[in-house]
Amino acid sequence: MPLNYTNSVPLHLQLKERIEGHIYSGKYVDKIPSERELMDEYYVSRSTVREAVAQLVREGVLVKKPGKGTFVALKPINDWLGNLSSTSETIERMGMTPGTKMVESKIIPLDDFLQKVTGLREAYHFARIRYANNIPIGIERHYYPVALGEQLMQYDLNKEAFYDLLNRELGVKTLEAEQIIKAIQLSKEDANLLGVEPMTSVLNAERKITDIDGSFVEFENAYYRSDMYSFKIKLSRKT
Repeated sequence: MPLNYTNSVPLHLQLKERIEGHIYSGKYVDKIPSERELMDEYYVSRSTVREAVAQLVREGVLVKKPGKGTFVALKPINDWLGNLSSTSETIERMGMTPGTKMVESKIIPLDDFLQKVTGLREAYHFARIRYANNIPIGIERHYYPVALGEQLMQYDLNKEAFYDLLNRELGVKTLEAEQIIKAIQLSKEDANLLGVEPMTSVLNAERKITDIDGSFVEFENAYYRSDMYSFKIKLSRKT
């Protein structure tokens, strides 16, 4: 299918998005088509193909193998629904390098919904962008009791996983979580943080964590790119 030549978005960026979409949908599983095949399919020049592919190589999505072609380097991240683990652990299990960038950390008053979920009037709020191989995959917003949030602020939260700090350093024994997953559309602000188009559909995961005494520990409201993040669970039928 040809690209949109009347669009203000450069052709190499349009082609880059098409290739990415085919990778994340599973159409390109191992090797992408050759330069000539992409030129013929999208009616573009060789320079356009090379620039689109070069950007994906720089971002770690593709890898070039001299004499063999260009191959998919990035695998969608699968999260196990039955296991309480951090995003960093999930990314590492997929053989990728996790990364984090803090974009907000402060005490905030809570709206009615968050007050009902947490039992708090105010909370320490952390917002972080999560990366896999330097590619932004999600935005995570965490809400903690103020005292616990102040303790977490003593650490480098661009490097540390919250769950590791809670259990290893702060002595908080997390026991279980309730999680809801649904599809939503990103706000313009969050789309800019993830580098995607506004109103893009993403996976929204809301998770409330309690400790061994049943006390509230954390509420997380996270948004993950649906083209890069999937959840899996094993099911069995009782007889």
